[in-house]
Amino acid sequence: MGSFSPEPWLPRPLSPSGLVLAAALLLLVLCLRARRTRRPGEPPLINGWLPYFGEALKLQKDPLGFMTTLQKQYGDVFTLFLGGNYITFILDPFQYQSVVKNQKLSFQMFTSKFLMRVFSVKKMMTYHDLNDKIHTSYQLLRGKHLDALMENTMQTLKQVFEPQFLKTTSWDTEYLLTFCSSVIFEVTFTTIHGNVLAGDRKTFITELRDDFFKFDSKFTHLASGVPIELLGNIKSIRTKLIKRLTTENLAKLQGWSEVVQMRQDILEKYYTPKDTEIGAHHLGLLWASVSNTVPTMFWTMYYLLRHPEAMAVLRDEIDHLLQSTGQKKGPGFSIHLTREQLDSLVYLESTILEVLRLCSFSGIFRVVQEDLTLHLESQDCCLRKGDFVGIFPPVLHYDPEIFEAPEEFRFDRFTESGKKKTTFFKRGKKLKYYHMPFGFGVSKCPGRFLAIVEIKQLLVVFLTYFDLEIIDDKPLELNYNRFLFGIQYPDSDVLFRYKVKS
Repeated sequence: MGSFSPEPWLPRPLSPSGLVLAAALLLLVLCLRARRTRRPGEPPLINGWLPYFGEALKLQKDPLGFMTTLQKQYGDVFTLFLGGNYITFILDPFQYQSVVKNQKLSFQMFTSKFLMRVFSVKKMMTYHDLNDKIHTSYQLLRGKHLDALMENTMQTLKQVFEPQFLKTTSWDTEYLLTFCSSVIFEVTFTTIHGNVLAGDRKTFITELRDDFFKFDSKFTHLASGVPIELLGNIKSIRTKLIKRLTTENLAKLQGWSEVVQMRQDILEKYYTPKDTEIGAHHLGLLWASVSNTVPTMFWTMYYLLRHPEAMAVLRDEIDHLLQSTGQKKGPGFSIHLTREQLDSLVYLESTILEVLRLCSFSGIFRVVQEDLTLHLESQDCCLRKGDFVGIFPPVLHYDPEIFEAPEEFRFDRFTESGKKKTTFFKRGKKLKYYHMPFGFGVSKCPGRFLAIVEIKQLLVVFLTYFDLEIIDDKPLELNYNRFLFGIQYPDSDVLFRYKVKS
């Protein structure tokens, strides 16, 4: 008989891969043991089985389908565990007002954490009045101040496109998303932050744009709390962008907008002139100005190229306006439209609103500042301090009771008898909130007026002066990498071509 060896029964040192597996299993056990349970009075709780992520992967795969499935199963109010956070979603549009009015649901707390994670703005966490003062600068993005920004935008458009008018009427072929990204970035940066005074302007804009979009590609990771050290070279890119927008480097630009000047004046009261966090604030403004305008412009162009009947109506509407104001479409940028004239282009505006309805997958969030009971018309629900309350507008935007055939692009959906349509119903009741790509209440995007006006101006230029054709006539889908944060990008780019009208 062979001898019995006790060796197999003794504990052995684990290999590195074994240690990783053991640590992962231990983490899983700890997370599962720490999972939250529902208390009396709280909404239905969906934890998911993945530690930390919860149901985030399911939501990212099919945001609308997943949320509507949960709505059918649990009703209009439920709590989801997503990325380490518990978020109570309220999906009934008639209950939104309860969120807007509740002073114990804080948007400022959410904003401060967001700015620190994404842009490395730290003083907002300790100087709460700084946020209020900066918010006052947003008044310079509307009214007569918006008229001045419109003029700057048109001058920049002339600067960008004038070389095209010196060419023959031959076709230029480009990728649509790349084209929109380039134009929007240059026009927006120059309009808001000013012109480069010295050196190669084109090189400066190109390098800044390329770094900006590399940074933006990791935006959702930063916003959800992933440490920037785990995101490759994004930390060094962010540092480079911030440095380009410090007080010293901004001084090299000519023609600051009023909003940049006012923000700079405010920031200099809280920081020394050499403090780089001033640049972080300006990076935040640049991101807010560009990040959602680019995909909105892309999708508007894409849908118009795919629906020539819509493009024909918009061109006819613009032509009629030009004729009525005694303007002729001569060579170069010879047209000028006021904000009121742009606003009279109801089919143009309806097209943009329809694109926003289809492509915006933002969430609207508030932080629960203390344990409370939220009183809704249908029920009361208990909320815990530190949790989030969320509204998910795509459920509203794709509701067939509100919007007929909601998955279809209908450029005239927001018009009625040749006028703007603002009345929509659910369950026979008029909706106060029916279109929410920009949020609502105190969190409503302050730059929405500038973004819409800028897109209108670009479209008027394109439709007036250029022939446009799509080459890759393929259907595109939304890429949900930015779900819960703004307008979604496409899952691929498409080729189109354009030439100056003869």
